[in-house]
Amino acid sequence: MMLSELLAATDEVAATSSRLAKIDVLARLLASASPEELRPLVGLLLAAPRQGRIGVGWRTLGGLDVAHAETPTLTIADVDQSLDALAATSGAGSTAARQNLLQRLAAQCTAAEWQLLSRAMMGELRTGALSGVLHEAIARASERPVASVRRAAMLSGDLGETAVVALTGGEDDLDAVGRPVMPMLASTAGTPTAALEITGRASVEYKLDGARIQVHRHGDEVGVYTRSLADVTHRVPELVEIVRALPAHDVILDGETLSLDEDGGPRPFQETMSRFGADVAREIALRPWFFDILHVDGRDLIDEPLSVRLAELERVAGDWRMPGVVTDDAAEAERLSRDALAAGHEGVLVKALESTYTAGRRGKSWVKVKPVLTYDLVVLGAEWGSGRRTGMLSNLHLGARDPEGEFGEPGGFVMVGKTFKGLTDELLRWQTENFPALQTRRTASTVFLRPETVVEIAIDGVQRSPRYPGGIALRFARVKGYRTDKTAGEADTVQSLRSLLRG
Repeated sequence: MMLSELLAATDEVAATSSRLAKIDVLARLLASASPEELRPLVGLLLAAPRQGRIGVGWRTLGGLDVAHAETPTLTIADVDQSLDALAATSGAGSTAARQNLLQRLAAQCTAAEWQLLSRAMMGELRTGALSGVLHEAIARASERPVASVRRAAMLSGDLGETAVVALTGGEDDLDAVGRPVMPMLASTAGTPTAALEITGRASVEYKLDGARIQVHRHGDEVGVYTRSLADVTHRVPELVEIVRALPAHDVILDGETLSLDEDGGPRPFQETMSRFGADVAREIALRPWFFDILHVDGRDLIDEPLSVRLAELERVAGDWRMPGVVTDDAAEAERLSRDALAAGHEGVLVKALESTYTAGRRGKSWVKVKPVLTYDLVVLGAEWGSGRRTGMLSNLHLGARDPEGEFGEPGGFVMVGKTFKGLTDELLRWQTENFPALQTRRTASTVFLRPETVVEIAIDGVQRSPRYPGGIALRFARVKGYRTDKTAGEADTVQSLRSLLRG
C-alpha cells in the first residue's frame, strides 16, 4: 500500500462530518492492506506509531530544510522501516544519525505526506476523534461484530493487533486466551475503612510488593506475561510448572509473583524483578499468588461479578490464591491490613464483590490501601526543568542525616533519591527564587545547595540501591511541602530509612 493512499483516505475522512462515511472510507482502506501493513497503518491513523517513542520532537522536525519529492513513491512498509530505524537509534552520535534518517525520509515524501507523517510522529491526530470510528471500520472490513472488536481492543490495549486478528484470523481468534490482556487497575484510599466506604461489601486481599503477572494456559502450553504484557515465559519455568498442574485445560489467571526468603518473608522487590531481566532461571525461586480468573475452559468470566470469579478461582487455583477475606466489616478489613503489613507486604487491595473485570481501566471497583510514610529530608540540589518547567528549578536531590558518619562524614548528609513529583507552580517559583542564594556550585543541569532546606517527603518505602552511598533509594517519593519551621539538624536519618528495608 502506498503512503499516498493513506493520505487520500485521511483527507477524505477529514472532509466529511458523516460518521458513516468516515467508517466506510477507513473500512475500504483497511480491507485493501496486507496483513503486514495493518499494524503500522492503524498506528499512523491514530497518530500513535507502533514503535512508540522514537526520540523526535517538533524542534527537530521544524529544523529540517529538505526539498520534498514531487511525486509519491513511499509505501507504508517503507515508512514503517524508517520509524524502526529511528526508534533503534541511541547512544553516542544518535542525534546526528536521527537527523540524517529524518532528512532522508522527508526527502522521499511529498510535502503533504511529510505533513501527515510529522503529525503522526508528534501524536497529533489529523482527522479528529479517529479511535471510535476505527473500531467500527475494522468491524466492517472484517465482517465482525463491533462489540467483539471493541472488546478485543480493550482487552489487548492494541487496536493495531486487533485489526490484524480481525482481518486475518479465524472465527474464534478474537477470544482472549493466548493473548495478554490489559490488567485492571486500582484507585487509592488512605485506610481499609475508607476503601470499604467506596466499594461496599468486598474481597479484601493482601497487596504484595511483587511483580504483576498474567498467565495463559491452553493444554500444556503456558504463557506468562508482565504488567506491560511482555512475554517472560522462558524466564519463569517454576511458574509454568505450577500452572500446568492446575485443574483446567484453558485458563487465564491474574496475580502477582515474588520470591521468599528462608523465613518465608518477601525478598526485596529488585530480587523478584531480576528474574525477568535474565534469560536463564536464577537460584531464587518465584512463587505465584493469583487473585483473579478471566477465563476457564471455554467460559469467559470477565463480565461476571467478582463473587463468581472468586468461586472459580478457588476451584482452579486452590492453594495458590492470594490471602484475603470477603467482608463489609471495617474492623475485619483493618485487621487483615495489619496482618499483611506484619508479614512484610505492602498493604491490601479492596475489591467490590459485584464488580466486573475492566481491562486497562482504573476505577472505584478496586481500591488499594498502602501506608503513606513521610520523612523530613534536606535538599542537596535542584535540577533545571524542561518542557513547561523550562527556566524553573525542579527535580530535587534529597538527603538524609548521617549523625555517626556511617556512610560519609559524621553529621553530614547522604543522598537517598530525587523527585519532582508534588511540586506545584507556586513551589517551583519559590525554589527558583530562593535556591540560588544557597548555591555552593553549579553545572549546566544542576544547582548544588548548602544543606539547609528541609522538605517533607511522602514515600511508599525504600529499596536497596547501589546508586547512593547509603545503599538505598526512595520509592515513589513526592513533595508534601517545605518545613520552614525545622532545621537541617532535625531531619530524619539514613538509618531510620534503612530500617524500612525488608529481607
